[in-house]
Amino acid sequence: MNLVHIVVVGCGRVGSDLATQLSEDGHSVAIIDKSSESFRRLGESFNGKRIVGSGFDRTVLSQAGASEAQAFAAVTNGDNTNILCARIAQSTYGIKDVVARIYDPQRAAIYQRLGIPTVATVTWTTSQVKRWLLNEDETIAWTDDSASVMVLERFLPDALAGKPVQQLNVGNDIRVVAVIRGSQGRLDIDGLYGQEDDKVLFMVTPEGARQLNTVLGIGQS
Repeated sequence: MNLVHIVVVGCGRVGSDLATQLSEDGHSVAIIDKSSESFRRLGESFNGKRIVGSGFDRTVLSQAGASEAQAFAAVTNGDNTNILCARIAQSTYGIKDVVARIYDPQRAAIYQRLGIPTVATVTWTTSQVKRWLLNEDETIAWTDDSASVMVLERFLPDALAGKPVQQLNVGNDIRVVAVIRGSQGRLDIDGLYGQEDDKVLFMVTPEGARQLNTVLGIGQS
């Protein structure tokens, strides 16, 4: 895992949890909030910078090391603040991996056109935004504007070869939508049995994304 410097704006429940996890993972983290009282939410393991101020104030961002940051998360309780901070992070500091939290999912398409990945409050998870910031899951082939569903690619484990592909559907969170066999993509998966080296495309919810490797037996001894 490559360790990077990350700026987090907003030390509410989400921001504090995110900053603490990133710090525990060994990343350099600076968190910004208008109230010093908010930093009480940070876990004891957090060893990054705590900066009081506005996330779109250039002096504050300079103190946070924005010019050296590789990732930036705006997670305050205001959509306009988050988008403004994200735009400054992109345009002024050239930060590549930027994500903004939004409360109004109808705005998501607008922000996506600006090149800002967004996650709506109702679908927000800390692990989800970490994937956006750190590009941890390179198998994400597609995600909708609100990040409530996504398409993940997985090679079929050898242990599942010869078994019906449809048995990999799980509740309302995981659905097989296609199988790539050789150079041929297949959508007609009814009655299809898996083969070695099949690439399977799953449509999943955030919960399904967390469950998928377990369903496939990946990473289990």
